[in-house]
Amino acid sequence: MGMVIRSWQKSDLPSVRRITWEAWVSTYKSFIPEKDLKIYFDDHYTEESLLGMFADPSVDGFIAETDGQAVGYERLYFNRDENRLYVSSLYLLPKFEGQGIGSRLLETAGGYATEKDLDELWIGVMVKNGRALDFYRRAGFQFIREEPFTMGKTTVRHLIGYKRIRETIPLYRKTYTVFEAGRGSLPGLCLELLSEQKKTWRELREGYEALKGVQERDLFCGRFSVRLQYNPGRIKSTLAEAGERKEKERQCFLCLDHLPEGQKGILYQNDYLILCNPMPIFPGHFIVSHLDHRHQAIDESIDLFLQLMDDFGSEWTVLYNGPRCGASAPDHLHFHANPSGQMPIEKEMLRENGISLTKEIGGVLLHRLRNLGREVLLLEGDDPMAVGSVFKAFLTVLKSVLLSEEEPMINMAGFRKEGKWSLLVFPRRRHRPEAFFSEGDARVVVSPGVIDMGGLLITPMRKDFARLSGGDVEKIYREVSLEEMTVGNVIAALG
Repeated sequence: MGMVIRSWQKSDLPSVRRITWEAWVSTYKSFIPEKDLKIYFDDHYTEESLLGMFADPSVDGFIAETDGQAVGYERLYFNRDENRLYVSSLYLLPKFEGQGIGSRLLETAGGYATEKDLDELWIGVMVKNGRALDFYRRAGFQFIREEPFTMGKTTVRHLIGYKRIRETIPLYRKTYTVFEAGRGSLPGLCLELLSEQKKTWRELREGYEALKGVQERDLFCGRFSVRLQYNPGRIKSTLAEAGERKEKERQCFLCLDHLPEGQKGILYQNDYLILCNPMPIFPGHFIVSHLDHRHQAIDESIDLFLQLMDDFGSEWTVLYNGPRCGASAPDHLHFHANPSGQMPIEKEMLRENGISLTKEIGGVLLHRLRNLGREVLLLEGDDPMAVGSVFKAFLTVLKSVLLSEEEPMINMAGFRKEGKWSLLVFPRRRHRPEAFFSEGDARVVVSPGVIDMGGLLITPMRKDFARLSGGDVEKIYREVSLEEMTVGNVIAALG
């Protein structure tokens, strides 16, 4: 098969239209109705619109031709304001996919960027276009921003990413090993990674040395107990400012390009890196970070969360912090994992008089945990798909009750023991207690995430560690936890 890449010509317009439409229908119809694809196609791919591209000096294109037939193309757009070259379109006829044609077109785009003295090549890909995301990641692209994209009446999530032409950090350089289901133990690989990273990565070694010096004390709060941990290494995370503006101002420490030089991880499900946390709260503290810079959101990721619970096994806990209540990187999808038994609530939830069955939905039991000073729900079931389905329904109802379009504020811990799948959910109304915003000596630097809601309160300031009382902790929980009546309304509407 003879294949050439050449500059496009006006006579290629019918082929460009045909390739675009066939590629869209093949790739997008599973998540965008065909009528919306047709609306967008008719608006943006008329012959007049395509002729306008030829007249635009900031646009160029290349045709992939096989045995004299146009089988694919790419359109390049140079944004002068940003000084960036975008691959605006790269499409192939479906039957010619998997033959290396897309890679050849990308190589051509890279050469074009080099001729323009540009260091990077940029692209946008829909989140649900998994095959394309895998293709571009293998080609060296990193996705660092998420934006909405609308076709007709359908709006989808769209990732923006780039590849460095002259210098890049390929994924393999940050991969210690790959986890393959059925071949070895994920906890075993994680502990092996931790051992190796302590030898080769100074910041991690120092973080675990500092962990040896943390102090803890148990605190009785009337009907329940918590444990305080004085951990000055967590001060940066505890004081981190949230919000969209702050996210844009800082470099994301979970993006591949910004990982410390010595940090490596375990490639998981081809989409995630499991990394050692350099500021651990307890021994064996890992971050499961998505390769793409996409928003922290549990609704679309609950199946992955449950799969993590399965792969880590019965002796480990998987954790999630919502983007507005404890996530250290609210703009980058990630989870935490650690050996079980670290949070006091893991014992509290076993008390017979502290748990009440509220509802059963599709074989999933919904419990409320009582007398813990904060609202806690427990979803339990034998079927992970059923547990995930009920959780999604709970999240939908919670959004409706709160009249919110955003993800409700929640923290969550997942356990899998004796064939039972358990999700411990902490519905929230505030990220931080009032005392966090006080001035002078009245300020209490406590910023509850899932671990704190689980009963292990992190206090990076010695004075807070020494002075917090049971009454103070009850007040903190009362202020950040969703009200009992609201939670009751959600449960009543569920199912």
